[in-house]
Amino acid sequence: MSDRTILVVDDDSHIREVVRFALTKAGYEVVEAADGLAALEAFRRIEPVLVVLDILMPEMDGTEVCRELRRDSTVPIVFLSSRDEEVDRIVGLELGGDDYVTKPFSPRELVARVRAVLRRTSPAAATDSTEPDGPAMLQHGRLRMDLVRFRAFWGDDEVVLTATEFGILRTLLGYPGKVYSRDELMDGGYREQTVVSERTIDSHVRRVRRKFSTAGGDPVETVHGVGYRLTDCS
Repeated sequence: MSDRTILVVDDDSHIREVVRFALTKAGYEVVEAADGLAALEAFRRIEPVLVVLDILMPEMDGTEVCRELRRDSTVPIVFLSSRDEEVDRIVGLELGGDDYVTKPFSPRELVARVRAVLRRTSPAAATDSTEPDGPAMLQHGRLRMDLVRFRAFWGDDEVVLTATEFGILRTLLGYPGKVYSRDELMDGGYREQTVVSERTIDSHVRRVRRKFSTAGGDPVETVHGVGYRLTDCS
């Protein structure tokens, strides 16, 4: 498959048709799956660049599909959901989604979200996010971030992050010691004027801290009532 192949997973054939038409018109190739088990089989077969994933499905719902994918993949995931409060919960710490669109949705909005997530995960996007002739690698204490290859390290141990998690941590690393509000981290993690709740940002930060804790580190400090800042990363 090409590097523009997107896996669309939804048990509603009409929604799959709408999403396929919108993404195909935007220049992407689309492979469909009608349930969670079929989605996992298709993912292993085609290795898509992004997954559009419904939450409520037969055989295996979207939350379980995401958990399975996150065992060994950082593929960007855009959730589809009919409930805002449900999305806020699953898009963050618990699962590691990168963005979401609520039903009913505008096909144009969905395409815009897909493009935004793919820009965040492409090497070109990382290069463009640095200053002209600026560093491709940032380091603060034991924390290192490779902005070209989208890789993060604590000492010699690599910590695998989703695109949104990487964007949030990259924002904090831009000015170590500065206290960032949740709105500022939202801009760094989402960039494309995506509106998410403060609870979702908190979930992403908790997920980052949990991942780094397995490598023996904790790069983020909570400043109660204000936001977050980078620790000394020693």
